[in-house]
Amino acid sequence: MSEIRAVVVDPGAKGRLSLKSVKSPEAGYSEAIVRVRAISLNLGEIRRSLGADPGWRPGWDFAGTVEAPAADGSGPAKGDRVVGFLPAGAWAEVLAAPTGSLAVIPDSVTFEQAATLPVAGMTALLALEKNGSLLGRPVLITGASGGVGIFAIQLARQAGATVVAWVRRAEREKYALEAGADKVIVGDDSAAAGRAGPYHLILESIGGKSLTAALGMLRRGSMCVLYGTSETPETTFDARQFYTSGGSLYGFILFYEVTRVSVSETLGRLARMVADGRLKSPIEVQASWTEVGPIADRYWNREIAGKAVLTI
Repeated sequence: MSEIRAVVVDPGAKGRLSLKSVKSPEAGYSEAIVRVRAISLNLGEIRRSLGADPGWRPGWDFAGTVEAPAADGSGPAKGDRVVGFLPAGAWAEVLAAPTGSLAVIPDSVTFEQAATLPVAGMTALLALEKNGSLLGRPVLITGASGGVGIFAIQLARQAGATVVAWVRRAEREKYALEAGADKVIVGDDSAAAGRAGPYHLILESIGGKSLTAALGMLRRGSMCVLYGTSETPETTFDARQFYTSGGSLYGFILFYEVTRVSVSETLGRLARMVADGRLKSPIEVQASWTEVGPIADRYWNREIAGKAVLTI
């Protein structure tokens, strides 16, 4: 097979994304060939696609079956069902993936469930581990109806935290409640979130006024983990209020964080939690990957909560 289909940037298509024929992948010595069955969307790769050159191939999350194991003998065997993570190009029928970026998924976990785990699941898990034990401690999660937010609520509750979720739209409250939040703040007013604090840990993904408010809700020894700026990257805050709290601000970039952990072990850990019923993949939309452009457009315009998963 000399060519496969993959999602590429296409300025003339809805959402600037469409399926095109591309060259079949060739595996490196420590790479496995994977037949992809499901992919999931993230705002970061959609944002990059909006400004990328025609033909660029996006995609971070995928799940599928190993067609050819790595030549060096590492990683999953032929026929293993796997979930994986790539820096780009994961939205394809077939791909070559480093074995260190793959994890075998239990039989009870679907490809669709697994595909939600790499970016959203690992971001939630690793961000929550940035400031020590959460047992009995208050945690605030902003943007709590997104994929990372819904995963984070579940994981924080399991770690013993008291979880306050903050969503800006009333119709999104149900997602945070279903995930297990102890309290949900709705709207743009930060006062209610402030009254439930101060917090030991804040996961912040919005930027602007949301980040300003978060920095004022910290206590001594606490931390705000900033992993996104979906609203705006610019913010103004009272520096005195921030440094006198004794808290800290941590800039979280998943592509850096995964260089310090085992991706295989982290993804395997999340997949086992899904299999055990301790973690629910927040799939809100499931469709064919032939609809990637329209679905990406809806996702970018915040019309979809949780995760959008596309099957191949």
